[in-house]
Amino acid sequence: AMITVGMKHSIEKIVTPELTANAAGSGGLDVFGTPFMIGMMECAAMWCIQPELPEGKGTVGVEISTNHLAPTPVGMKVTATAEVTAVSENGKMITFKIAAFDEEGPIGEGVHTRAIISNDRFLQKCNEKLERMK
Repeated sequence: AMITVGMKHSIEKIVTPELTANAAGSGGLDVFGTPFMIGMMECAAMWCIQPELPEGKGTVGVEISTNHLAPTPVGMKVTATAEVTAVSENGKMITFKIAAFDEEGPIGEGVHTRAIISNDRFLQKCNEKLERMK
């Protein structure tokens, strides 16, 4: 399995009332919400490289920087794309160019970094937080 610069993936969704800024609480209007755009960008990046990872490994988003340039109405299709632009020397950090489009044109673009993790170990470390709170 190899993760290489230039690998690409895209996903699409129709904007529903559940995917609006109003629904997210991030704005007051029934237009495609920024948190959902970012979620789609992360999803595209995740699936770009997940098939190349060994059993039990996954990725988590560690950094994202994006803009939201234009509104998309309910009922219109949104496409999010991710392209690998860099792989760290140790192979653990993957950087992506991310973008989103609706049927009329670009609505957002940016940069995203994901870390490759061992799912079990990551969840164990996370759940230890709860133990410490008891």
